[in-house]
Amino acid sequence: MRNQIEFEVYGKYALFTDPLTKIGGEKMTYQIPTYQSLKGIVESIYWKPTIIWFVDEVRVMNPIQTESKGIRPIEYSGGNTLAYYTYLRDVRYQVRAHFEFNLHREDLEYDRNEHKHHNIAKRAVAAGGRRDIFLGARECQGYVEPCVYGEGEGFYDNYKGEINFGVMVHGLNYPDETGNHVLETRLWQPVMKQGVINFIRPEECSLVRPIGEMSPKAFDSSNLQSVDELYQEMFAEKG
Repeated sequence: MRNQIEFEVYGKYALFTDPLTKIGGEKMTYQIPTYQSLKGIVESIYWKPTIIWFVDEVRVMNPIQTESKGIRPIEYSGGNTLAYYTYLRDVRYQVRAHFEFNLHREDLEYDRNEHKHHNIAKRAVAAGGRRDIFLGARECQGYVEPCVYGEGEGFYDNYKGEINFGVMVHGLNYPDETGNHVLETRLWQPVMKQGVINFIRPEECSLVRPIGEMSPKAFDSSNLQSVDELYQEMFAEKG
């Protein structure tokens, strides 16, 4: 696919929080990463408001296993408390994603050079990302390496049948990506076949719920480095 990158992300723990479990102050992870969490990882590798990343698919490489920990969360009202967080343990995923230009940002039309964006993204994957990688939560450090998607042995490669994970959060609709001044959450029902989950595009989600009003952030030359400048900075040594 055009403007696509492939990489492997792994870590000791991951916490892709099911929002229903946060009501009582404790957290429990989904069994698989959400579209939004993987999109966040891709954006930590490389992102500019000129582009929108779309996660195409994820391949679960390691067995799905969880571990609960006693956590002392910060009590802003004072006192002390104990909560149990349930994490995924020893995770490894292969991810395939591509970018498209954000047509709602007409003010950034000058920054639409797909050749330079794609080369910077591939260089960022090889470098392990331009920002810190987190697997759903800040306490879950992740690491990124380039890979050939589909290579290597995955735990669920020979699993016959499908695994349905029920209704899950797909992601969030942000105003700068939709053109609407509303923040929305999307839901869907993922299915894993032989370790692979194919994601539907955000606009294909039929379960969408509004959260509240929100305005897109303004970008200009004062707070945004152009792709031309960044490309020159990253590739200057090679000429």
